Parts: sequence; structure tokens; C-alpha cells
Amino acid sequence: MARPLPFELCVTRACGEEVDCGTRVPDYACGMGTVTALPLFHLYGDPPDDQAFDFIHIETISSRSLINDWTIRAHRHRNLVQILLIGTGGGEMTFEASVASFEAPCAIIVQPTTAHGFRFHPDVTDGWVISFTEDAADATGDREALARLKSLAFDPVVPLPADHARIMAFATDLHDERSLGRPGYRIAMRGLLALIAVEVARMAASRTCSDPLTPTDATVMELRKLIEEHFQTERQLAFYADKLAMTVDRLNDHVKRATGVTAGHLIRQRVLTEAKRQLVFTNQPINEIAYELAFSDPSHFARFFRKQTGTSPHQFRDARGG
Repeated sequence: MARPLPFELCVTRACGEEVDCGTRVPDYACGMGTVTALPLFHLYGDPPDDQAFDFIHIETISSRSLINDWTIRAHRHRNLVQILLIGTGGGEMTFEASVASFEAPCAIIVQPTTAHGFRFHPDVTDGWVISFTEDAADATGDREALARLKSLAFDPVVPLPADHARIMAFATDLHDERSLGRPGYRIAMRGLLALIAVEVARMAASRTCSDPLTPTDATVMELRKLIEEHFQTERQLAFYADKLAMTVDRLNDHVKRATGVTAGHLIRQRVLTEAKRQLVFTNQPINEIAYELAFSDPSHFARFFRKQTGTSPHQFRDARGG
């Protein structure tokens, strides 16, 4: 989180319209400008940095949200994972095309490329925002906790126990290491990041009574990475099976055992997520969205969208004030 958005990056929305879940479209998902894509940043307000490596950053929530009227407009980060630790206050967040409220104490997990934005309760909300590249996470030597965090990020708000002093102390120490730059601070920062990730993973897993450090399936992780890189142009499962040196049937069976859904479902859901983002966060014409997502024509896109959601792209956009 950083500088206020430039005017031309604000997202066009019809503020105050009711959405079909009974909540209202939040103002921080609204704006007065015109865009055809959701803003992509390194840290909020900064241009993307594809060269970022071994990057760990921490700041207080109030330090920058205060100058933005406690509002962080919807955006994405290409290569950053974020953990927000909310110690006091609370607020509301956009998470892809949905809206969720949160109250302290809690943690919020944001994966790379996920659309998100926040409106914090003014003056009373504080805590930490920890941002890091995935290579920095790997360097901690505790990949399983961080992989577990990524798998849990589809339900991003994780309640923290009333006694959450331990994890907040880790965040304070992480901030001190970054600020003071003492000898060995990079090693110390990686260690503290791993401790924070383990704590959040444990707390998240307590919601389902599962093992927080169960290894995440490597094939599924690699498939998701390939889908993220190629979904806009490659929809055939044979393409991904070939990349993974597997047959289509073997890949489908493997993914279904690991996740409960087919590999084809993962591809379709990624395309659907991008379609929802464009419909909710931009005013790009629907026919242009269809072509951008490599559909042969808008009617093909409309049929796909209706089959997956039960509604048309126009209805989906209109229900969210688009």
C-alpha cells in the first residue's frame, strides 16, 4: 500500500448499487475514471517490478492507508504474496468479485494476481502488511507452510485468537530487522517470515481441523502455475499434460484425487475468474472481454459464462453496478 491512485486509474463503477448477495457495492471498488484493466502494482501505487527478487517488505496499515482516506482501491500484484495482520479495528474488502467484512484480530492472505481492495475503519484500525516474493518464501526453507497459506487463500480472512501477541511480536521483530539493517538481517527476516507463515497456517487450519503443514501436491501447484501463465491462449488439457510429461487421463485422475475436481475444471475456473474481474472492475465492452479471453465470438463467451454461473455476462455486471 502506498501513494493514492492516479485519477486515470480509478475504476468505473455505479456506486451504491445493491449486489445480489444483499450487500452494497463498496465505494472503494468505485471511481470516476475509465479503465479497461484492473491496476497492476508492485506495492500499491508503484509500477510493476518484474525484476523483484528476494523481496520482503513490512509496514503498518495506518502508515499509508491514512493518507489514502483509509481506502485501498481494487488492484493486483503480479508476483507478491501478502499477509495482513489486523490487530485493531476492521473493515471491508473486495476479493475478486465478492465482498467480505473483517474484524480484529484476524489475518488476511492475498495471493499473487488476486484482485483485492480495502476500506478500513478510520483511525482505529492498525496492524501490519507483509509483502514478499515467492522466491523469498522459498528461501526460508519452510516451503510447506507457505504453500499451505496459498491453498488457504481462497478463504482469505483467518480469525486470530484473542491472545495473538506472539504473531504480532514476530511482525514487530520483522519490521525492526528491516528498519535497522543489522548484520544478518536478511537471514533474520526470512526466519521471521517463516514463523509468521506457520502461525497463520496453524490458525487457518484450525477452522477445518486439518493438518496445517500437510504438503501441497507438487503436480497441482505446477499445473496452477502453468494455467496462470497460459490460460488466455491455451484451454486444451493436452497442452498442460504435455508440459507436465503426463497423459491427459493421468493428469485428470491425479488432480481429481488431490483436489476433488478435474484439471479441466481448474482451467475453466481461471478463465471464469478473469472474466469476472473484467466485468466487475472495468467498463471494457463485453465483446472486447470475449476476444481478449480468446473466445471465437461474444456468443461463445456468453454461453460459457452462463453455463458456469447460471447468468449472462450482462446480468452479472449489472447486478454489481457495472
